[in-house]
Amino acid sequence: MNKSLQLYQFNLWANSKVFEQLNSLPTEMYRKEVDSVFPSVADVLIHMYQVDYVWLKALKGEKFEDILASVKPIYQELKEADLNDLQNKFEKMGSDYETFMLQKVDLSQETTVHHPHFGTLHSSYNDLIQHIVNHGTYHRGHISAILNQLGHKGASTDYIFYLYSLQHQN
Repeated sequence: MNKSLQLYQFNLWANSKVFEQLNSLPTEMYRKEVDSVFPSVADVLIHMYQVDYVWLKALKGEKFEDILASVKPIYQELKEADLNDLQNKFEKMGSDYETFMLQKVDLSQETTVHHPHFGTLHSSYNDLIQHIVNHGTYHRGHISAILNQLGHKGASTDYIFYLYSLQHQN
């Protein structure tokens, strides 16, 4: 299996574990505010979704100015979404990413991203996918920290646990 696809499937697995954990908690934990980097679990998930949305469009070659303009209208929809709605959106986005990767002949191919603030980046699809996965890992840590502040355990989403889960499937 392509390493980038495997890393992205880890990302999907880890997000699934987070949603599984959140669904086992009292409903109010999703929007409960804390003094942290993000004010709530909902805010972290909305940020994660928006960034995944932006990068999928960038991978597909859309212009950043157009992408950013398209993010604003979905923000209010995301703010109003309940946990189940957001989980469904994450699953659909994950499916869209997998479709994109499976249709790409060579993920080591170079691409160029023109960002209005950071400039032009020449990178491989593989490197950008790794960035997307790293971004998700980073913010799942925020969710665990928020849950800990609220007296609950976060989901175990380390890559090694994903590898063990693959081994147990066989």
